[in-house]
Amino acid sequence: MVRTLAKQIKGYKKDTILTPVFTALEVIMEVLIPYITARIIDEGITGHNMGKIWEFGGIMIGMAILSLAFGVFGGLYGAKASTGFAKNLRQAMFENVQTFSFSNIDKFSTAGLVTRMTTDVTNIQMAFQMLLRIAVRAPLMLIFSLVMCIVISPRISLIFLVVLVFLGAVLGPIAARVTKLFRQMFDQYDELNASTQENIAGIRVVKAFVREDYESTKFTRACKKLYDTAVKAQGRMVIAFPAMMLAIYATMIGISWFGAKLIVAGDMTTGDLTSLFSYVMGVLMSLMMLAIVIVMIVMSVASAQRICAVLEEKPDIVNPESPRMEVPDGSINFNHVDFSYKTGKGEKTLQDIDIHIQSGETIGVIGGTGSGKTSLVNLIPRLYDVENGSVTVGGYDVREYDLETLRDKVSVVLQKNELFSGTILSNLRWGNKDATLEQCKEACRMACADEFIDQFPDGYDTRIEQGGTNVSGGQKQRLCIARALLKDPKILILDDSTSAVDTATDAKIRNAFRDYIPDTTKIIISQRVSSVQDADRILVLDDGKVNGFDTHENLLKENPIYQEIYEAQIKAGGDFDEPN
Repeated sequence: MVRTLAKQIKGYKKDTILTPVFTALEVIMEVLIPYITARIIDEGITGHNMGKIWEFGGIMIGMAILSLAFGVFGGLYGAKASTGFAKNLRQAMFENVQTFSFSNIDKFSTAGLVTRMTTDVTNIQMAFQMLLRIAVRAPLMLIFSLVMCIVISPRISLIFLVVLVFLGAVLGPIAARVTKLFRQMFDQYDELNASTQENIAGIRVVKAFVREDYESTKFTRACKKLYDTAVKAQGRMVIAFPAMMLAIYATMIGISWFGAKLIVAGDMTTGDLTSLFSYVMGVLMSLMMLAIVIVMIVMSVASAQRICAVLEEKPDIVNPESPRMEVPDGSINFNHVDFSYKTGKGEKTLQDIDIHIQSGETIGVIGGTGSGKTSLVNLIPRLYDVENGSVTVGGYDVREYDLETLRDKVSVVLQKNELFSGTILSNLRWGNKDATLEQCKEACRMACADEFIDQFPDGYDTRIEQGGTNVSGGQKQRLCIARALLKDPKILILDDSTSAVDTATDAKIRNAFRDYIPDTTKIIISQRVSSVQDADRILVLDDGKVNGFDTHENLLKENPIYQEIYEAQIKAGGDFDEPN
């Protein structure tokens, strides 16, 4: 874990080194000041020597100025190192997430990733700054002050040994118990963020079903769990500070008692006792700072583990050593494919899929919910890997291709359409960043999106709100189809991507595909027979298996499942998203 985090200091190593250096110099100056104070008292004031007062006073002022300068530089470099470290952590996590396959992403919730990049990184940033400053300052101050105390009075210094044993016995078990509670607390932050994100994203549904009270209760429950865990953790930690104060007061009383006796006996000067008090406060304040550092480190350990889980996650799907950089055509072959979302565990989602599609064909895919339609097409651009068998595109196994090359030629419009904040034009150019306005308009004409874009006052410069909330479901689908067309793909996959448009518009889109992109292989997943009946062939899936793969006419004669869907939707006069 430490090695994983240390890699992210890159670019800020100089600041990371200079921070403790300046902190150490600051401590040295602070430790020497009480010693000079003792000399002023013993040689200047007690000895009635004004020259010594001026001499040691000037030295003290110089040390104070240096201490201040070292502290300023230490703080500046520490801030730069910690914020740079946090920046690198967020960047590294974000970049690693971009390499994840769908199976990797499934391991982390969206809310969990957001919490890791925000709350967890902030905790690590604060802990890192404390390690560079306080965790260097406190031990050095503790050691130097103890050395000076031993030099002044070895017998009185034994008091510190008792104090250290006492604090170790109190603070050690607390830190061990609280670590687990803080880990639970950050997991509950994930639950809270998930509840917030889900509610805001689905606010229209919440209001439509009058479920505000239910959502409020669910959120309150998540808050209460976080509150209880946080109170429990802080309750365990709260004893640390009273223990520290008890140690400080006990030490001050002990030194006052024994120091007074030594002065009376002539074994210690007044200046030495004065400086001893300063060193005692330095020791005890160092212990106090170390207690704060321990609390912060205990909190950050849980955050560090969660961050490292993302940084150390290796993508399941990677490029081969010598990848193919060109897709010859849009032919697709499923060669006895088995697939499961948990390889080697649980029931197979797809079983013995053996179908062969020629380049330029239009293939319809139909079947009940959970039959494996989406899982099937996810294997073509290698969003997942097969468990057994192989999937080939253009005559080559998809595992032989460069991932970017393959996915650039396989354009997928998923069930869940996503638009991003920005203009319609900027969203369309996700398909091709160099697309001209005319190319964008052509793609929109094929997707029948020009019909509503031209009605907007700002046309293609109309702003899309986050998540596409200011356009309808059908408009969003058509924009996503146009975006996919701009990739000029060899294979176009529409995963139930026209479910929110009327049947007339759906037919227009399919006609446009036939007329304008005849060489592109089209795979249309739909619950509506009307969307697939004109396809060259139709694949009927049932429980992850091929139940039929033929033309509409032949399936209507020979395939019971297709006959049932057709009877329910067409002959009954219905047009349903779900077959009866």
